[in-house]
Amino acid sequence: MILACVISLVVSLIAGKILIPILRRLKAGQSIREDGPTWHMSKQGTPTMGGLMFIIGIGIAIFVVGFRGMLMGDFVHLYVYGFALVFGVIGYIDDYKKVTKHQNEGLTALQKFVLQLAAAVAFLTLMRFEHLLTPSLYIPFANISIHLNWVVYLVFAAFVIVGTVNAVNITDGIDGLVSSVSVPVALFFGCIAALWGYTQLGVFAAALLGGLIAFLFYNFHPAKVFMGDTGSLFLGGCIAALAFAYDIPLILILVGIIYVLETLSDIIQVGYFKATHGKRLFKMAPLHHHFEMCGWNEVKIVIVFTAVSTVFCALALFGVIDRFSL
Repeated sequence: MILACVISLVVSLIAGKILIPILRRLKAGQSIREDGPTWHMSKQGTPTMGGLMFIIGIGIAIFVVGFRGMLMGDFVHLYVYGFALVFGVIGYIDDYKKVTKHQNEGLTALQKFVLQLAAAVAFLTLMRFEHLLTPSLYIPFANISIHLNWVVYLVFAAFVIVGTVNAVNITDGIDGLVSSVSVPVALFFGCIAALWGYTQLGVFAAALLGGLIAFLFYNFHPAKVFMGDTGSLFLGGCIAALAFAYDIPLILILVGIIYVLETLSDIIQVGYFKATHGKRLFKMAPLHHHFEMCGWNEVKIVIVFTAVSTVFCALALFGVIDRFSL
């Protein structure tokens, strides 16, 4: 796991050095939303699609370090990577359309939803076929599982995956935020892999950790590059797929607490606005923009949100510690 983390980190750093100048030459700059904070307009033109650097780093790391396990017939880490890669491709198509049109709009919401839902169903079906997934919901802390009909579970799981991926995407709104809050999430999945003996998934989680740390070298405020939908959808795919690969999907509520709060703030803002005919509960949604409007700078928001994510990931570890006998 340490080797996977180091390889991913080094490869991602090197990929970033090569990729960022290429993105600048291609003028693959981010278009900033006009309804966002006005001071974000200074970020207009910052290279996007930077998530490619950790997608490459993670891919190389898990292939090299996980090769011995693959010879023994264990490909679960490749299933997780392949699934996340599909979401990364969806994000790349979206980013490419934004860059070529120079607008902050790519694929339509319906197009994204259909593609993501199809990918989720395909992944879940494959994991079930390979006997790597059970149609049961493990309840953290209670240490019990509730068995569901496969069709019911499939529908539930597919929507959880799509929701998680898009929640991660929403969180990617200021420099270094989504990558920082996702570092303790990757650590969580690495820890339970070490405890439960999930070697290949541990390799993947460690590679994800290394890739995120490397990306922060370029993305922490002031950002030299954004991960774009290419990176955020891939990252969301990684986190959702890992939760299901470990057969503990409900843990996403805890480890993904920041993603949940960001998404809820968006939903509540829209609902409150419509219900009150124009009034707003938050100064701006999603949540990180609200704190920006309250006067918090980007670094403070990232530090506080990451601290919250770390606490809840530690809590989640206690919640699933008895999932399997050690």
